[in-house]
Parts: sequence; C-alpha cells; structure tokens
Amino acid sequence: MTAPLPELTGDYVLDPAHTRIGFVARHAMVTKVRGSFSDFEGTAHLDGSDPTKSSAQLVIKTESIHTGVEQRDQHLRTNDFLDVPNFPDITFRTTSIEAKSDSEYRVTGDLTVKDVTRPVTIDFEYTGNAVDPYGNLRVGLEGSVTISRKEFGVTWNAALEGGGVLVGDKVVLEFDISAIKQP
Repeated sequence: MTAPLPELTGDYVLDPAHTRIGFVARHAMVTKVRGSFSDFEGTAHLDGSDPTKSSAQLVIKTESIHTGVEQRDQHLRTNDFLDVPNFPDITFRTTSIEAKSDSEYRVTGDLTVKDVTRPVTIDFEYTGNAVDPYGNLRVGLEGSVTISRKEFGVTWNAALEGGGVLVGDKVVLEFDISAIKQP
C-alpha cells in the first residue's frame, strides 16, 4: 500500500543496489552508447507536505564508469573525458524543488563535472513507495536531463571522414532511484 505524501517526510539514503545512475551519448553520429556509474552516495530530505522544503545531494565516483567495454571505460577515465585522477567526483546539490503535480517534480541544482559547476533542472516522476520485506520504507523516482558535455569541460572529439564527429555533445543523464527512509 502506498503511503500519502505527508507520511513520507524524513531523511533518505539512496540504495545503490536498486538505483541506477546512467548516461546515453551519441557515437559516430549513428548510434548511442549507454553506461552507468556503480559507485555513488546520495541523501535526501523529503517534505511530503511542502516539497519546496525538500533537498538532495549526490556524489558519483568517476572511476566507477561502466559502458560494458573496458577499453572505452579506460578512455573515459582519462583527461580526454572525466580525468579521474584529478576529478574523482561528480556532484549534484539541489537549489530548489517545485511540484508540477502529485507525481511530477522539477528539481534544480548545481551539477559539478571536472570542477565546472552549472545549474541543471531535472524533471522527476515519483513512481511510488512501499515497505520492503525488511521493514524499510522506500520511495522511487525516475528522471532524466540532457546536458552539453562541452559546457562541463569535456571537449575531446575526433572528426569523422565523411563529416561529423565521433562523440556527440549532448549527453542524457538518467536517474532511476530507490531511496530508503532513515529511522
């Protein structure tokens, strides 16, 4: 049974075993490469009565990038892309939250990639809540946002023989979240 929103008020942590933080980028102008990060931590304070009083923060370990191709993952960890040795974290911290409906929320915050911080707005859908078999109250959210990687200092590319470039500028960030209410 789903709890009413006011009963969801409290502090939450992301469940990394049931949360996916992913991305999609265009490759060679003809296909998409999908990947995700496996090491991250996130916390949130939800205010079910007044969502504008809610907040969240997320820290993603760049070393944990995974696309299913080790050679590509190693390249993404270099200075051409994420520069893992110098920038081990990608961070997001909310600056405002707006309820668009009972199940849709517009979350704005500061995204930092490679020491470049820019505001981004992510539209989230509240997918429900449930008490799991261990007695934990969980909430689910899904959202995505398209960013320009160049705006965050990720500018490496290679020209294609027939025109165009190897890596598209637009990257879709995807969030499939399961968060557990803390006691």
